[in-house]
Amino acid sequence: MKTIFRNFRLIDSTQDTVGTVLVTDCGTIGAVITDTQAKLPDVYRIFDGGGRLVLSPAFVDMHTHLRDPGFPEKETLESAALAAAAGGFGTLVCMANTKPVIDNLALAQLLKQRSDVLGIIDLYPAMALTHALEGQELSGITESLPDTIRLLSEDGKDIYDDALFLAALQAASRADKMVSCHCEAGGESAAVARAITLGKKAGCRIHIAHVSTQAAVATIRREKSKPDARLSCEISPHHCALTQKDARKLGAETFGLVAPPLRTEDDRRAIKEGLCDGTINVIATDHAPHTSSDKEAGSPGFTGLETAFAVCNTVLVRENHISPQKLSDSMSAEPARLLGFSDRGRLASGLYADLVVLDPEQQRTVNPALFYSRGKNTPFAGRTWYGVVLLTMHRGRIVYES
Repeated sequence: MKTIFRNFRLIDSTQDTVGTVLVTDCGTIGAVITDTQAKLPDVYRIFDGGGRLVLSPAFVDMHTHLRDPGFPEKETLESAALAAAAGGFGTLVCMANTKPVIDNLALAQLLKQRSDVLGIIDLYPAMALTHALEGQELSGITESLPDTIRLLSEDGKDIYDDALFLAALQAASRADKMVSCHCEAGGESAAVARAITLGKKAGCRIHIAHVSTQAAVATIRREKSKPDARLSCEISPHHCALTQKDARKLGAETFGLVAPPLRTEDDRRAIKEGLCDGTINVIATDHAPHTSSDKEAGSPGFTGLETAFAVCNTVLVRENHISPQKLSDSMSAEPARLLGFSDRGRLASGLYADLVVLDPEQQRTVNPALFYSRGKNTPFAGRTWYGVVLLTMHRGRIVYES
């Protein structure tokens, strides 16, 4: 259905201006118009932003846990897709720690096909590096891998054997796939340095997941300054907003537990500085839904799709660490670029009409009972943040409206 978003504040990685976006009935952006006097075509549906509401490209999350297949009490594909749409996300990369583990192409394609039929988001499963995430033998990454697979990852586990880790990175390099590394074994900074060293040896693109320490930021900044660097990294909203003091209040071994753990104020400051100076590429949710009993038993992780924009808008943009354009770049354009997508992540003619309408000035208190996600384990419950997702469009079709 043809749609006009008229008189919106258009924000992406390259612009922040009032204008109009035309969406075709084929689900693409037909035109981006900044001439306020331009004559607009007659269409069936018009949204007016009043010069105040923001229209941005939908967010792209490089690090999400769907728990599907195998853990419906935590999350399902359907509940996660709805949560993603409510959070303004149009594309997700989901991790392989499911049951069975996504360690072969057939399982990955089956999950993607289910998502495509659902039609709420675009889903790209990450494939495990080793069989069943056991760290003993390589998974199906030695096969020819199509564009269904955009990322490889052992996710919450490190491969302890250097030779096996190197073999995995070499297989990824041959397949021209990026590897996301969860770096905690031996300490974050040491694990980051190890992943970078082995990645260089393999000629592999390395992506460091959820960077959380001052030392790790310094290591990455130093390595990225080198001309041969094939390195990117991400931070999470919860590490931007919270510290170990918050973890203790929530219960350091229960409801405040996440991997990597919440750090010091100095660490929090360092990752924000890393985002400002370009050391950090991406903001990713690390959405990790659990039941209450899971959290009480010590399962690490927070649910995060439905709070990500508001938290980042509040602690990064409103506190003047980054601009709205930089936030859009970190949540849309840059993750799309790293994943090899040229058809989303920006407001430009011909790209997919994956769009989100935002009110960055509206306040809302987090009520996990209202989450679409089955995981209610948020550290932000009862807190008030600036920024509300009002509408999400996927391929020209409205999939969420507040």
